[in-house]
Amino acid sequence: MNITFKVPTIACEACANTITKAVQSEKPGTTVSIDVSTKIVTVETTVSEETIKKIIEGTGHTVEY
Repeated sequence: MNITFKVPTIACEACANTITKAVQSEKPGTTVSIDVSTKIVTVETTVSEETIKKIIEGTGHTVEY
């Protein structure tokens, strides 16, 4: 399942890397794709949208739908 979020607090590639590492460390096997210019995070996973949202928010970022 693909989940897409708008994360307006992404400012650079380092932010994207932080989010990617956090999601993949908590949910191994998850594919994370982040477009820094549009601030869109796409996650391919079998876990719930809420779980992924909490992981991203745990890195200090804001998540919008």
